[in-house]
Amino acid sequence: MNTDTAALAAIDAATLELQLPQIRVDAERLGAAAQRDHVSDLGFLAEVLSLDVDARAERRKQRRVIEVRFPRNKRLTTFDLDAAPTVNPATIATGSYLDAGEPVCLLGDSGTGKTHLLIGLGIAACEQGRRVRYVTAAQLVNELVEAADDRKLSRLVTRYGRLDLLCLDELGYVQLDTRGAELLFQIISQREEKNSIAVASNLPFSEWGNVIADPRLVAAIIDRLTFHAHIIETGNDSYAFAAPALPDDAHHDHWNPGHHTGARTA
Repeated sequence: MNTDTAALAAIDAATLELQLPQIRVDAERLGAAAQRDHVSDLGFLAEVLSLDVDARAERRKQRRVIEVRFPRNKRLTTFDLDAAPTVNPATIATGSYLDAGEPVCLLGDSGTGKTHLLIGLGIAACEQGRRVRYVTAAQLVNELVEAADDRKLSRLVTRYGRLDLLCLDELGYVQLDTRGAELLFQIISQREEKNSIAVASNLPFSEWGNVIADPRLVAAIIDRLTFHAHIIETGNDSYAFAAPALPDDAHHDHWNPGHHTGARTA
C-alpha cells in the first residue's frame, strides 16, 4: 500500500508538470483495472496514453465551439429528421457539403428554426475540426466597412476566406446599402466552390431585392449562394407561437431541404 501511495503521489506530480490532467484523474482506476484484467505493461501504457489523447481531442472540440461564440447552444440532433423523409441527413450531418465547398441556404419565417439549424451546422463543423465563424449579416457588413475605411479590407477578406464554414445569420432583417452589399459579395464570391457558407434568411430569394437595392448585386449574390447549394426551407409557421414554450433542447423543428444544381445565371 505504501508503494502504491508513493507511486500515486509521483504520478500526480508528473502529470501536473506534463499537463496530463486526464491521466492524473484516472490513474488509480486504470491501474486497478489493468491488474484485474491482467493487462501487459505495454497495453497499460497504450491505454493510459490513448485516454489522454481522447481527452485532449474532446477539449479541442469544446474550445472550438466556445471560440466561435454562438449565441445559443443548438444541435442538429434536436431536429425531427422524420419530417424530411426525402432528404439524406448525412449530407448535412457528416459535413460532406463542406468537403465539396457547397453552400447551404436556410429560408423561412422568423421562429421556424433557421438559426437553430445554422448553429447546429456550425457546432457540428467545429466538432469535426473545421474552422468556423458565426456572424449576422449586419455585423459582417459593419466589420467589412470598418476594415475598408482602415485600408485593411484585403486582410479581412483573406481571413474569412480561410474558414471552412461561414455561418451568416439574419440576411434580410437589415437593409444593406450598395457599398455594404458589394463588400458582402466579395466575401461570398471569394468562397465560391472552395469553402462553404451557410446563410439563414427570413426572405425568399424573390424578395432579397427589398434589402439589397442594386438588382445586379442581388442577382450576383443569389447566383453564388445557390450554385450547387443545399436549400432548406423551414416554412412559415413559427414554433415560438404555435405551442407552449419548451426548453431550447426540447423543440423539434420540421425542415424540408432540397438540392439546387441549376445552371448559373451569371
